[in-house]
Amino acid sequence: MASETQIHHEPNRKKFWSLKDFEIGKPLGKGKFGRVYLAREAKSKYVVALKIIFKEQIEKHGMHHQLKREMEIQTNLRHQNVLRLYGWFHDEERIFLILEYAHGGELYGELRKSGHFSEKQAATYILSLAQALAYCHEKHVIHRDIKPENLLIDHRGRLKIADFGWSVQSSSKRHTMCGTLDYLAPEMVENKAHDHAVDKWTLGILCYEFLYGVPPFEAETQRDTFKRIVKVDLCYPPIPHVSAEAKDLISRLLVKDSSKRLSLQNITEHPWIIKNADPSGICEN
Repeated sequence: MASETQIHHEPNRKKFWSLKDFEIGKPLGKGKFGRVYLAREAKSKYVVALKIIFKEQIEKHGMHHQLKREMEIQTNLRHQNVLRLYGWFHDEERIFLILEYAHGGELYGELRKSGHFSEKQAATYILSLAQALAYCHEKHVIHRDIKPENLLIDHRGRLKIADFGWSVQSSSKRHTMCGTLDYLAPEMVENKAHDHAVDKWTLGILCYEFLYGVPPFEAETQRDTFKRIVKVDLCYPPIPHVSAEAKDLISRLLVKDSSKRLSLQNITEHPWIIKNADPSGICEN
């Protein structure tokens, strides 16, 4: 029998949950510390994703504090482009996270399947991300690990930021190097203090990857990738489907001096975004 832990709000008004409250369906994915299943809340029939994390793995890797922080941050975020964490409960061996179900799966799979996105699709995703990150930054939440694997698509084609494992709530500079190699900002690579501007750098990386199919500083070795990031060794392959306006936006985000990166507000007002993005945030593929 799962022990009961408080949950806030949805999927219905119940305040405490246990495993007996859910009908478990097919597996949706497998992670380092557990698995994710499609599930349905038995009374309301509300469909969710149930992430099951093994306590033994969390303790083995010393991730208890990080998981607790992730859960606290994500539970309190309410934005159409941020995946909801409705609540959690646990038993002796496992922790269960009750998450919003994103029918379209990972953006990573969609990008690999198509090779690259159209300018309209890329701009719509970047606009959604800029709006979601502006909301997070207002709440002093720095994500620090935006990448296609951490972005999901719902049944309407709307993007959702899904993984807050490296996020932190802070209004001061941070020093922990974290995130994923190809998406690290220069200040992180050089082990300097960083702030919310690392998320703006990552938007530039993603914009490039959405349009060209690969991250801009990808190299054969980690050392070479680090060198290219620090030098901002940016080049644009001669591909006709990428406009000068798109390159302008990327170049204004991939700036070594973090204070000079384009603001999230200015991203939403950039000519390329205005020309190409669907303000509804819905991409029809």
